[in-house]
Amino acid sequence: MLVADINLLCASKKINMKDKVIDINYSMIQSYVIGKRPSVEIRDRLDYGFKYEKNAYEIFEVRPVWNSQDPSDYQKLSFVRIRYIKTKRIWKLYWMRGSGKWELYKPFPESTSLDKLLTTIDEDSFGCFYG
Repeated sequence: MLVADINLLCASKKINMKDKVIDINYSMIQSYVIGKRPSVEIRDRLDYGFKYEKNAYEIFEVRPVWNSQDPSDYQKLSFVRIRYIKTKRIWKLYWMRGSGKWELYKPFPESTSLDKLLTTIDEDSFGCFYG
């Protein structure tokens, strides 16, 4: 099975179409994730996707389940959460700890610009996002 399926890239799209800001942000996250996807030849072993739920985007790795008998069995491992705080009009950036709990990314925990947070993920000097 090829993981390049767009339905897997975006796990959910629960977006209120009245809200144009969310649509712009959704497009920005989608473009970011598409730019991070590996070459087609290895997407059945590693891919990236995202989902949007409850004012938060999560970016995740998609990998085959290790030691599974079913070759079409995949797991989604979230490693980035970007949450919008509507009352303060800011975005907060979280990373997934080894314990499975989300923690604010201390070097740059929040911004009014989603684009700045995506740049911060790429520059990650602590190795919290891509290792």
